[in-house]
Amino acid sequence: MQRQLSALCTVLVLGAAGGNAAAQALADGAPTPQPIVTLSASATRSVANDRMHAWLRAEAENADATLAASDVNARMARALARAKGAAGVEASTAGYSTYQVAEQNRPVRWRVSQTLVLESADFPGLSALVSRLQGNDGLLLSGLDFTVSGASRLVAEDALTQQAIRSWQQRAQSAAQGFGAGGWRAGRVTIQTSDYARPPPMMRVAGIANAASAPVAVEGGNSDITVTVSGEAILDTVRSPR
Repeated sequence: MQRQLSALCTVLVLGAAGGNAAAQALADGAPTPQPIVTLSASATRSVANDRMHAWLRAEAENADATLAASDVNARMARALARAKGAAGVEASTAGYSTYQVAEQNRPVRWRVSQTLVLESADFPGLSALVSRLQGNDGLLLSGLDFTVSGASRLVAEDALTQQAIRSWQQRAQSAAQGFGAGGWRAGRVTIQTSDYARPPPMMRVAGIANAASAPVAVEGGNSDITVTVSGEAILDTVRSPR
């Protein structure tokens, strides 16, 4: 029994000594057998916007909430029918609101508003429709914006992904050479595309305050699409310096 206890104490002492040695090696900054380097590389391309978005609203005020709502409902129904009759235009409604307005020295009244959302790849056609809705149906233009369609975005992202991967591999190779490693292999790697969400209405048009009969001048512009590759490059055993 005494011998077993002595042997156990010896093992514990040696284990502690080994742990202390490993801890001391880490504290001294000794390289690990396979260092891991975290790298990132990105690729960006400017892509022409091919989708146009327009937001228009029908708005009315009246001391009688019912009359204000009837006015808005009638004008929105006409505008929606006109929009659905336009080729290549996607139309939907949103943002219906009714609230009371109370201002000093003015009678209390009700304000009713509803938004018409339009989208199309035909910029001149949608611009002409917006002008008609302003002039004939009394809608107010809240804003315009332009985006890249899902199909065009996917094509660009596929090409950018390959470009970003090649750039990441070049950086991994450079890191391996810098550390004197014989080579490297990929560890955990993530590929991230630029976040996309339909933008809020933006006043990015010329002539937005012009008379209703004048067409709205539009320019689609471009959007930047980015793909980023981030991950670990696991280096081969670092060669000992000579």
